[in-house]
Amino acid sequence: MTDRHILAIDCGTQSLRAMVFSTEGLVLAGAKKSYPPYVSPVPGRAEQNPEVYWNSLKAACRELKHTAPQIFENIAGVGLATLRNTLVNLDRQGQVLRPAITWMDQRRADHTFKGTGIMGCGFFIPVLGQKLKDIQAQGKCNWIMQHQGDIWKKTHKYVQVSGFLHHRLTGEFADALACQIGHLPFDYKRQLWAKSPFSLAKALFPVPEKKLPRLVPAGEIIGTVSRWASDATGIAAGTPVVACGSDKGCETLGAGVMDRHMVSLSFGTTATVQTASDSYFETLPLMPPYPAPMPGYYNPEVEIFRGFWMISWFKDQFAHKEVAEAQTLGVPAEQILDRCLKQTSPGAMGLMVQPYWGPGLDYPGAKGAMIGFGDVHNRDHVYRAVIEGLGFALLDGMQKIEKKSRVRVRKAVVSGGASQSDRICRIAADIFNLPMVRGRTHETSGLGAAIITAKGVGIYPDIATAAGHMIQVKTVFDPDPDNVALYRQLYTRVYRKMYPALAPLYAQIQKITGYPGI
Repeated sequence: MTDRHILAIDCGTQSLRAMVFSTEGLVLAGAKKSYPPYVSPVPGRAEQNPEVYWNSLKAACRELKHTAPQIFENIAGVGLATLRNTLVNLDRQGQVLRPAITWMDQRRADHTFKGTGIMGCGFFIPVLGQKLKDIQAQGKCNWIMQHQGDIWKKTHKYVQVSGFLHHRLTGEFADALACQIGHLPFDYKRQLWAKSPFSLAKALFPVPEKKLPRLVPAGEIIGTVSRWASDATGIAAGTPVVACGSDKGCETLGAGVMDRHMVSLSFGTTATVQTASDSYFETLPLMPPYPAPMPGYYNPEVEIFRGFWMISWFKDQFAHKEVAEAQTLGVPAEQILDRCLKQTSPGAMGLMVQPYWGPGLDYPGAKGAMIGFGDVHNRDHVYRAVIEGLGFALLDGMQKIEKKSRVRVRKAVVSGGASQSDRICRIAADIFNLPMVRGRTHETSGLGAAIITAKGVGIYPDIATAAGHMIQVKTVFDPDPDNVALYRQLYTRVYRKMYPALAPLYAQIQKITGYPGI
């Protein structure tokens, strides 16, 4: 068993990482390829050429084969964890017809599609109807149908980035069931393509099933690496490719979260709080739990769009020196930026951040805000306030999950790039008043994909057994009672009141400037 390895591909918004894991969950080798998160042809739009993802996958695999040939030649299976709600239009040969519209894109379709029967009536109920129209307007498939009908007519398959990469690797128009997260006619409760003519999902996103990929449950084999893909990547032809799940779902599994008593805090481009549940419940109205990469399970979640992307924003605007130093030392910039946290105290001398650098599902008109500025504040306070604001937003999300699940969370697991910072983890522990667990690797999305793949190729009999062998805790950060008391007051008496107070002003800003477009 020990000489069989797993290749996990973690394709995210800003980079692709190819990692080889041992059957004990150790990272044996890795390669990372970075790219711009998107191209914005006009304000509010965010597109990416899907070939960027494929070219990055090829380059990362070829680098692994060159730098770790003995490890690479013992790959028993391949698993992908990819970004969500970024769809690709493919023709019959699998060629890309237009740039992928990413999850950060803010364009909106016109409301033209209506449901039938009782579902159609929902569009005419004032509050519900407006919500349904808003959800439908976010569907990029609807925008393409309306504005690029010729491309939609040529579209043979409309697939997630995962489906695009699976086709490139295997030649199959098939995708992991647990990757179907986005504006698609997917029945989240039954975890299959919506089939009923009365389905709300089909009314909102009327993509014919013939244009959608075949769905494969997590832990099952999608296909094998083709000779053509082998020549491009260096992966041996015939290597099984196993259905895994989205990057966040795999991250939650890789963090060891397998029931509602734990949550996974993702300190990534999109900050999320997510749990695992064997029962269906909606944390936010009309916001279904996502299919988990454990068959029969769901991942209820609350997202802060462009969450820890705000660290990238801070680095680009204020921390060129620290970024250069981190590159010289070969360490993450977050470790150097810990100085900002060390030189400031909890509460950032009264500086507070509402971290809505991108609109949220339940706050579609929100903008970011910083309040409490005084002449004592400097760049270090801004950085701490950003980190604390993200913590408050994630705490708010966890409380929403607890309310709907009726289960009290006892422990949280941190992962993602920013989790490499001890001080950020300690701040999270104090804000949540929960033990913060950090695993042996921060690459938990890749580890989750490796766990599922290990089951898929028969190394372990099931996903739970694989997780038990491959996940190990490295550090536990316990909350500090004094900091907990301070953060709880800031959260309840200030943070929770910021959005209601500022929402009317956000609406006026949008009305006056036209940004963001609605």
